[in-house]
Amino acid sequence: MRRPFRAQPQKKEGPRTNRDIRVPEVQLIDAEGTNVGVIDTQEALRQAEEAGLDLVEISPNQEPPVCKILDYGRYKYQAQKKAAEARKKQKVVEIKEIKMRPNIDTHDYEVKMRNMQRFFDNGDKVKVTLRFRGREMAHQELGMELLKRVKAETTEVAKVEAEPKLEGRQMIMVLAPK
Repeated sequence: MRRPFRAQPQKKEGPRTNRDIRVPEVQLIDAEGTNVGVIDTQEALRQAEEAGLDLVEISPNQEPPVCKILDYGRYKYQAQKKAAEARKKQKVVEIKEIKMRPNIDTHDYEVKMRNMQRFFDNGDKVKVTLRFRGREMAHQELGMELLKRVKAETTEVAKVEAEPKLEGRQMIMVLAPK
């Protein structure tokens, strides 16, 4: 594939290897893991070729850079596996929504609170939406009292991430697990 006119050459991902290392001398660690010391780069390359391995720049910001003799393909494979393992352990925080009305029945309220508790146990955030219909808009204080009650009952397990605020005909509050 041709590069566009005056485009920068593509940067290679990962550490510099073999002939890409263009410093006069390097701190060398051999294939067994022993520190050889500061050595000429050409000599380090020769030792790597004799071992049938690659010279890989491990720590480029040191003075002189630290290089190690190892199998670069295997090194990349293990780094890839480590990254995949880290991604697997990552938890994606979802935002679950609980919808209520200002004059909610006690049993319905308890069911919603149980669901909220389950969401917090799973590590998810909860967005509590209080919808006002018709003349309920005239009694917004009832909605605010309900959200304060929700906040008070969840203080041990959750913290308020977004205070209750009115957006059109609904009042919204976001809670996150502690």
